[in-house]
Amino acid sequence: MTRTRSIDLNCDLGEAATPEQRDAEARLMSYVTSVNIACGAHAGDATLMRSTLQLARQYDLAIGAHPGLPDRESCGRRELPLTQALVLDLILSQVSELMAIGQAEGIRLSHVKPHGALYNMAARDPDLADAVAAGIAQIDQRLILIGLAGSELLAAGAAHGLVVAAEGFADRAYQADGRLVPRTEAHALIHDESTVVARAHSLVHEGTIAAVDGSLLHLHIDTLCLHGDTPGAVRLAHALRMMLDDGGISVSRIDHAN
Repeated sequence: MTRTRSIDLNCDLGEAATPEQRDAEARLMSYVTSVNIACGAHAGDATLMRSTLQLARQYDLAIGAHPGLPDRESCGRRELPLTQALVLDLILSQVSELMAIGQAEGIRLSHVKPHGALYNMAARDPDLADAVAAGIAQIDQRLILIGLAGSELLAAGAAHGLVVAAEGFADRAYQADGRLVPRTEAHALIHDESTVVARAHSLVHEGTIAAVDGSLLHLHIDTLCLHGDTPGAVRLAHALRMMLDDGGISVSRIDHAN
């Protein structure tokens, strides 16, 4: 079968709090091509960062930083008052910490993807997006910025000379304006396997996905996200890889995909 397109399949990891969750994260690595590792603010710590980095290297995955808001109670998903200066500090401190651990292990980071509320707020606020991009550019101009397709994050990254990657979500509901439905709302997270696979197929093959109001969004994506904490995430990851392989889509890590 001729493969005419490649796409990255990424997963947010390094957030496990129990042995069962750590086992699920490890199993997810056999299906994804890129991982985004929590940097100790919304979840994780230095020990978990190091072990997740080491395991991701064994699977030859692209490894990125997943900086978030310092709000463990909500796992960084609650929107808080933010300034550009604070966002810049959050990016610099968290990405630098993971990078230092990686350097000690001989591992170079390939990308940065903001987490949770930081991701969503920067996706719509150009000032916060600029702070995210400025921080990444200050640390390492080679780092890829992953952001919501069509968002301010991608525009800011490009303005700072970064390579950017547009992200789509198979297991999250979209609003009509292309933003994600907040997790505080019902049905923001999609659990049904057939629905997740169908939405991913539409995004990858057609560049479209249905919003909650029934309208059709047109999105170009470079990477598809599967949340590691989605119920049945390992099963979903397996189903997604089967769909992509059967559809002639090459699955390639974010620093190789095109």
